[in-house]
Amino acid sequence: MSSSIHLPVMADEVIEWLQPKPGQILVDGTLGGGGHTRLLAERVGPEGRVLGLDRDPAAIAAFSASIDSRVEPIHANYTDLDQILAARQIPAIDGLLLDLGLSSDQLADTTRGFSFESAGSLDQRFDPTMGEPAWRLLERMDERALADMIFQFGEERFSRRIARRIVQTRRQHPIRTAAHLAQLVRSCVPRSRGHRIDPATRTFQALRIAVNSELQTLQEALAKLPDLLRPGGRWVIISFHSLEDRLVKRAFREDPRLENLTRKPIRPGEIEWAANPRSRSAKLRAAQRLPDGIA
Repeated sequence: MSSSIHLPVMADEVIEWLQPKPGQILVDGTLGGGGHTRLLAERVGPEGRVLGLDRDPAAIAAFSASIDSRVEPIHANYTDLDQILAARQIPAIDGLLLDLGLSSDQLADTTRGFSFESAGSLDQRFDPTMGEPAWRLLERMDERALADMIFQFGEERFSRRIARRIVQTRRQHPIRTAAHLAQLVRSCVPRSRGHRIDPATRTFQALRIAVNSELQTLQEALAKLPDLLRPGGRWVIISFHSLEDRLVKRAFREDPRLENLTRKPIRPGEIEWAANPRSRSAKLRAAQRLPDGIA
């Protein structure tokens, strides 16, 4: 992968709520194009340190080529942060960022199946070295399981119709590309008048969530990672759909280790919407680690 085309979402808001300071140790658990990571590195300065994690080896390779001594890019899942810190003898961190969105670089890579028009394999794995590709999931799941997945993870009301068409189609022709799946979904889901969202959007979201165990990963992180923050350390999470946001909202409000800092989610402004349309669905929430013994 060459230089990143991804624009960091809500960059000013991330700095405002994470409050990075010189000399701190911060973690960007979703490195992506590295935009947020570089902003954090600028603020921790030469005495500080930023660990940039990503499940996607392409993101790690692209950032590693940029060479920034304050940042250590690490190919890893953010749920493994406890092991990563232990291996580096870091007892606790001052701040943690998770941007849960799909990067523009991943969408632009036509070999990976994230984009509707991708002619390459319908893969959709963040880490192509682990798990099974999306096409194989579509191939092995029965109609009911497919419908349940599309409904649960995509909140798609036409899930049963879509699942039925997938099963009918795969008997004759394997569904191996994103373009094929998108065409199939569009053929059985009506496009709402005046609605610019592609009819295949929710199905693709559901499939990607299932392939990468995204909600399970987030739930594990919400349970484990507060213990890795120093008292007063901050955690900022940017989510892009209601399934993620509900999990974050509940955890930040109910976890006795955390003080919820954002009563309502912070949203991008109109200027950012215009410059980066993919930011429209972003919601930022922030929390702060409480001292031990305070609930």
